[in-house]
Amino acid sequence: MSIKIAIAEDNSFLLKTILEKLSFFENIEVKFSAYNGLELLEKLEKDSNVHLILMDIEMPKMNGIETVAQISQKYPQIKTIMLTVFDDDEYIFKAIQAGANGYFLKEVDPKTLMQGIIDTLEGGAAMTPSVAMKALKLLRNPPDFSEPVEDIKLTAREIEILEQTSKGLNYNQIGENLFISPKTVRKHTENIYQKLQVHSKLEAVQKAVKNRIIEG
Repeated sequence: MSIKIAIAEDNSFLLKTILEKLSFFENIEVKFSAYNGLELLEKLEKDSNVHLILMDIEMPKMNGIETVAQISQKYPQIKTIMLTVFDDDEYIFKAIQAGANGYFLKEVDPKTLMQGIIDTLEGGAAMTPSVAMKALKLLRNPPDFSEPVEDIKLTAREIEILEQTSKGLNYNQIGENLFISPKTVRKHTENIYQKLQVHSKLEAVQKAVKNRIIEG
């Protein structure tokens, strides 16, 4: 029986390297690869006949940890192994919390990777020894990685403008919706940037969501 695998990796060179490692094994069938977590979820919606996913962490649009959390809920039958260059405590802890079944660093050799895939599909947890040690340490003494929420005071009008901005509306559209001039919207936006200490709409929206000022 062939093992059906999907890969989430935004770096084309690293994706090629992973595919080369898997090419040594005849029973591996790579069904598809995705550039980010969002694309992976879209492809799984069309075809979820996958046994295991090799998941990068740092990806645009949706990172690997967020994607694993969604896969764990929607497709609990699919196993996931993080395949990343990061072995710091926070990534390992958050990946395991999200539901990852294994955690390898990208320099893993083909034989170890293949054995890890088999072990994971048989109910084990595939990890390089250094990662396993860190995981044990984290489980014994779970750290608090929650990011502190900053004390940012925005007016009700500024929050309204931020909410509209997060929907992709421009100054004219926001002005029409809130019955104010585009010039006033711009002035409010400048104040928002100053209070949030950001330099763009995207940064402003991201920081507002992170600090629970607006819904993501």
